[in-house]
Amino acid sequence: RAQFSGWVEQGIRMVKMKVGRAPEDDLRRVRVAREAIGDNTQLFVDANGGYSRKQALEFALRFRESGVNWFEEPVSSDDLNGLRLLRDRAPEGMEIAAGEYGYDSWYFRRMLEAQAVDVLQADATRCAGITGFLKAGVLCEANCLPLSAHTAPSIHMHVCCCVPAVRHLEYFHDHSRIEGMLFDGVVRPKDGRLYPDLSRPGIGLELRTADAHRYEAA
Repeated sequence: RAQFSGWVEQGIRMVKMKVGRAPEDDLRRVRVAREAIGDNTQLFVDANGGYSRKQALEFALRFRESGVNWFEEPVSSDDLNGLRLLRDRAPEGMEIAAGEYGYDSWYFRRMLEAQAVDVLQADATRCAGITGFLKAGVLCEANCLPLSAHTAPSIHMHVCCCVPAVRHLEYFHDHSRIEGMLFDGVVRPKDGRLYPDLSRPGIGLELRTADAHRYEAA
C-alpha cells in the first residue's frame, strides 16, 4: 500500500505488481493494490509465467474486476500457443504482454507471427543492445503492435525517443536505484514521465569509477 500510493503521489499513472508466486493470495493482493492507487491509475500485473493456461484464464477474468488492464507473461513466454490463447480470450480492455527474454530479432518475429501478444516487450540489455531494440521496434511497427521497454530506464531512455512503436518505458525501481549508485546522468521521473537530458552526450550516463571500485572482484 505504502509503495504504490507513494508512486501515485509522485505522479506515476501506471503501476505494476508481481503475481503468480502464491496464487491463493493474488486476488486479495490485487484488490489491496487497487484500493491503494485509486481509480485513476492503471494497474498492471506480471506473473513471470507462473500460471498454467487455465489458471491464467480464470485470473484474467478476476483481475479485470479490479481494473487490471495489463497481464504480463500469464504463462511461460516459451508457450506461444498459451499466450495466444490468453490474448484471444482475455477480457475486453486487458492486454497480454511478453518478450522481455528475447535475445534476437528471430525471437521477436516468432512471437509476433504466433500473434501471441498485444504488446511486445524488449530489453536492450538482452537483445543485442540498442541495435537489437531498434530491430524489435521495426518488427512491431510492421505488425501494427506497440513496443514496451523492459526495465533499465536510463539505458532505454534515448532509444525509446526514436522508436515510433514505443508505448512506454518501465521505470523499474531496483534498476533505477542501482543506476543511481553507479552513474551520473541517471533519469528521474518528473510528474510520472521521463525526459532525456539532451545536454549530455550519448545516452547521458557516466560511470562514477570511484563508487564502482568497491564492487570490483579481487
